[in-house]
Amino acid sequence: MQSAYVVDGMLCRAHQFQLPLDYAQPEGETISVFAREVVAKDKQDQDLPWLVYLQGGPGFPSPRPEANAGWLKRALQQYRVLLLDQRGTGNSQVVSAQTLAGQSVDAQVAYLSQFRADNIVRDAEAIRVQLGIAQWSLLGQSFGGFCILTYLSAYPGSLSRAYITGGIPPLTRHADDVYRATYQRVLDKNAAFFAQFPQAQLLCCQIADHLLQNDVRLPNGQRFTVEQFQLIGINLGRSGGGLALYHLLEQAFVDVDGQPTLSYSFLNAMLAEQSYQTNPIYAILHEAIYCQHSASSWSAHRVRDEYPQCTYTSGQPFCFTGEMVYPWMFDQLDALKPLKAAAEILAEKSDWPQLYDPTQLANNPVPVSAAVYVEDMYVEFDYSCDTLRQLGNAKAWMTNEYEHNGLRADGERILDRLIRLADEQEVIIAQRP
Repeated sequence: MQSAYVVDGMLCRAHQFQLPLDYAQPEGETISVFAREVVAKDKQDQDLPWLVYLQGGPGFPSPRPEANAGWLKRALQQYRVLLLDQRGTGNSQVVSAQTLAGQSVDAQVAYLSQFRADNIVRDAEAIRVQLGIAQWSLLGQSFGGFCILTYLSAYPGSLSRAYITGGIPPLTRHADDVYRATYQRVLDKNAAFFAQFPQAQLLCCQIADHLLQNDVRLPNGQRFTVEQFQLIGINLGRSGGGLALYHLLEQAFVDVDGQPTLSYSFLNAMLAEQSYQTNPIYAILHEAIYCQHSASSWSAHRVRDEYPQCTYTSGQPFCFTGEMVYPWMFDQLDALKPLKAAAEILAEKSDWPQLYDPTQLANNPVPVSAAVYVEDMYVEFDYSCDTLRQLGNAKAWMTNEYEHNGLRADGERILDRLIRLADEQEVIIAQRP
């Protein structure tokens, strides 16, 4: 059943698909996958090419169209857009502690192992076939770009173009290599943040010391720890994130009967920062996005020992962490606790299948254009360059104008630039003998 509505000149139509949980067993259990079609209302009857948006993450749904603005505005000038809620997210059949509560640990592991990029791509391909579309284009942000390289590896004939923003993955590197690089980027962002806001270092130490000395509870009753506080450093990789973070630190304390106490508003903001509570796929499978025939074995946790400044000690400088996930999250975060045993098993899973086909990617026939952010805190620039050297028919715009969230910050300009790059690439391909 389809539902439709119009907002800001855009016709939005919902689609729900029943697809195999495990494509190796197509007649077995199915899951529901949701996608929202968006088209300019005055072009709804035109035979437009399709553009599928693949969200970053993993474990987060596509954006909800609220206004004809940003990258969506540029896309709707020539495309019919499909906003895919990747399996387990949004209006698709959701993965959460609630939905997995009735399953055994072994069942949880078997279920969760089906939610990586390879099956996200198989879902998209099955949807393309069901909709009767010969080829479509892709736009992938961050992890969505990882999915695009999986798509190019498996189904290049189904694609006409691919646009990638902040999402060129390493093809063969172990997760340990990734985190050694990204920890260094995190340290760079910390240095820049504390240089811009010198008072922030004192505020962070005061907050961390308060947490060490007191049993502080978040609004959901969960104990708030220094390690959890450090996680909000993920915001340092987004444009404007540092300023917003500083303003948050400024209002951390309130005076109660002459004693400094962490304010409810600050603690509520800290809880809101813990998206792992509502989107557990991110915490459970984030490291697995780098695994091919290998286990992560809690890579970020192990590699963190090589960066002792990331472990806070009273009297020493404070340092935020980034987008890394850690095993202690399944001890401390209430909504993750029921999934701890499954997460531990998945962290040691070593038979993850291959995500990329280097030979196919070297001979890639699909025009690819990518925005690669030089100072990206989440996706290592040097590794992206390595992959681009191995990817056929790709053109890259390398820039330090934007952080990782460039598509959100200035999406209309960025997508326009990528479309024009792909136009040039398409001409080059057509002229080859």
